[in-house]
Amino acid sequence: MNSHKLSIFEKIAFGAGDMALNVVISSMMLIITFFYTDIYGLRTQDLALLFVLVKIIGAVSDLTVGQMTDRFTSRMGRYRPWLLLLAVPYGVSVFFVFTTPTWAYSAKLVWAYSTYILMTVMTSGVGVPYISLISGLTSDPQERLSANGYRLFFAKIGAFMVTIVVPLLSKRWGSGDPAVGYQAAMGVMAAMGVGLFLFCVVGTTERVVHVVKRESLADQVRLLMKNDQWLLLAGACITGTVGYVVRGSVALYYAKYYLGGDTAVQSGFLTVGVLAAILSMIASTWITKFFCKVKLFRNTQILVALISVVIYYAVKPGDIALAFVLYFMLSFVVDLHAPVFWSAIAETIDYGQVKTGKRVSGLSFGGISVCQKLGMAVAGGLVGVLLTYFGYQANHEQSALAMSGIALMLTVIPGFFHFVMGLLMFKYRISDAYYGEVKAEMKTLGYVAN
Repeated sequence: MNSHKLSIFEKIAFGAGDMALNVVISSMMLIITFFYTDIYGLRTQDLALLFVLVKIIGAVSDLTVGQMTDRFTSRMGRYRPWLLLLAVPYGVSVFFVFTTPTWAYSAKLVWAYSTYILMTVMTSGVGVPYISLISGLTSDPQERLSANGYRLFFAKIGAFMVTIVVPLLSKRWGSGDPAVGYQAAMGVMAAMGVGLFLFCVVGTTERVVHVVKRESLADQVRLLMKNDQWLLLAGACITGTVGYVVRGSVALYYAKYYLGGDTAVQSGFLTVGVLAAILSMIASTWITKFFCKVKLFRNTQILVALISVVIYYAVKPGDIALAFVLYFMLSFVVDLHAPVFWSAIAETIDYGQVKTGKRVSGLSFGGISVCQKLGMAVAGGLVGVLLTYFGYQANHEQSALAMSGIALMLTVIPGFFHFVMGLLMFKYRISDAYYGEVKAEMKTLGYVAN
């Protein structure tokens, strides 16, 4: 079977797509909660329902898009046409979310719901085809791992730009009005996302054609439920996403209130985390050449839990230097598993086809995206509930309970979810050697047409 080696240019173009996608993902993980409470003016008790409802809608749209990609193909391929068609609507929807109308509170709440739902649907439209694209570029597991390393590197560059560009430009362009500043800064990010998606379309080629037999959604779900390795990844995705989003959502609060930092410290704290993640992408790609990728996945997540506990007990309010050092360490370790996870999805699909005799592709990728949305929904609801429980007050001096709660939400609480994620991966068994056997059997059974 021709495995298709990818050029560096094509890996960069592929990575550009995730950089575009991270305009939304990083914003949702790092700034949206802070934006809604401290800039837009939503009450914390309204956040939980907003985040949960929107992510439920997003899960449905992910499933729908996954089904549509299985049923559609063209000369461009199965996935890239979606990126071409929806890049501009995606960018417009991002701009709308960060637009703050000067209306009554109830009208602003309706606007927040409407624009967030629109952006979530548009993100499904580009996100599910994008995460599925790797299965059409190459069937070589090392090439997939390498391409996902590029992808996640550029994703973190996108996150880096969100953490640097948005706070600084929002302050510079807002003329004292942070709402205007955020709108302008995120407008730049949205335009960048559109351009990057178009570059991804032009710079990649879908050359691996999988034979997909039409199955009803119910039959696909039954087949997917028989894929034990995919189910493990789904569980890891949910628990890991909860950890990521809870920690990311409270990072700005931690820098502003717990560390007592100004705008520069807040931006710097987020940036340190993203820089660590960028270096982690590079390190992971190198480490997996010599060390078992499955062991790397599970061990790093357990280590994250331990580091989280250390940060909670070691860092006191105002300990800026120590917090920066330990947060860098945490952010580096937590992302070492990421290239492994995203390359493993395609491998579980092949595993499932060999096991059941039928391929469930669109629903597998769409299902992982649904798991992300489910994790985000749980995390978003949890953040809203916890901020309310701990007595957080936007733009006020925080109580001792609120300060302790913010610290817990950055460390121990997300650390627990990463610990569970690591435990789940002790049951995952698709190593490179095992996957080689899966590929050979797929060739024998005629499941791949190159």
